Amino acid sequence: MAGSIFNRRWCLAVEQQFAPRLIAWQKDHGRHGLPWQVSDPYRVWLSEIMLQQTQVSTVLGYYPRFLQRFPDLATLAAAPVDDVLAYWSGLGYYTRARNLHKAAQKVVSEFGAVFPAEREAIETLPGIGRSTAAAIAAFCFGRRETILDGNVKRVLARCFGVEGYPGDKPVETQLWQLAERLLPADNLDMVPYTQGLMDLGATVCTRSKPVCTLCPMVDGCIAARDGRTAELPVKKPKKAVPERETVMLLALRDGEVLLERRPPSGIWGGLLSLPQFDSTLAIVDWLAANGEGDLAPAWPPLVHVFTHFKLTITPQCVELVRLSGDVCADNGWQWWPLATALDAGVPAPVRRLLQQALDGAVPAE
Repeated sequence: MAGSIFNRRWCLAVEQQFAPRLIAWQKDHGRHGLPWQVSDPYRVWLSEIMLQQTQVSTVLGYYPRFLQRFPDLATLAAAPVDDVLAYWSGLGYYTRARNLHKAAQKVVSEFGAVFPAEREAIETLPGIGRSTAAAIAAFCFGRRETILDGNVKRVLARCFGVEGYPGDKPVETQLWQLAERLLPADNLDMVPYTQGLMDLGATVCTRSKPVCTLCPMVDGCIAARDGRTAELPVKKPKKAVPERETVMLLALRDGEVLLERRPPSGIWGGLLSLPQFDSTLAIVDWLAANGEGDLAPAWPPLVHVFTHFKLTITPQCVELVRLSGDVCADNGWQWWPLATALDAGVPAPVRRLLQQALDGAVPAE
């Protein structure tokens, strides 16, 4: 009982000091000069979506290129979704790009092309959850809203000794309530405070090997005090990663490749990809029924890891001599010049295969 009372008092004292310490630390040691550290909600929103489950170093390579093609919200809303997917290609999680496009169109149609300032309104846009909406509202409009992404959950769980897996609803609710109590009183402090939360989790209170000596909260952090930084936050219970297999048809003809449009939802939704079959034998049967060509030995399998499963791709190359005219129309397939296909919206493993085909390099075992 005495220990419990001590921890509550400890936490209350740390809560009072949290925002002032974090703001002071951010001004001196936080990240400054990132291209999305601006007040333009379109640019902040774009960065927030790109940074979901993606490293800053990776986003830095895509962000300026995307903005060059889609410099403002109206341009993005008016663009074909295929163009958006093409400029997103390689970043993964393509639902983000489709939702980005839908959200831009909604801002134009329902908000008069003016990005909404209130978190509740921002949250109605496709692909934007509470934390992302709060970040935009805080950064661009000085709203007193709290964020709670993965990095922030880790900082709070360690600092205040929050037990349990943060993905469980009761634990997440506890973290939201804690995060709201920690907000600075002055709206003018919201930008350095919000940026400070992001910076602390990304650069100091990292998942592995946190640099506690550089943390402004080190003397008030329960995990640091009790030697539990490796235990908190509690890790997600492990599950076996499902494995799937597919055979991709790499059908070539005079420098062109046969591509199909993926369904709007699901894996690689809306992207162009290589036609998929259950087996090489199925491709042999398809070829016998629909055309004529030289079936090359299958290329070595290519493994692509998604968030929830592992996909093993066996590329099957076929040099087509003839293809029945109705096949493409019936399946929605299209012939693309190899070089052009590389710049289209295709998944990363498919781009790798297309590059190898363009180079004429058959991968070795």
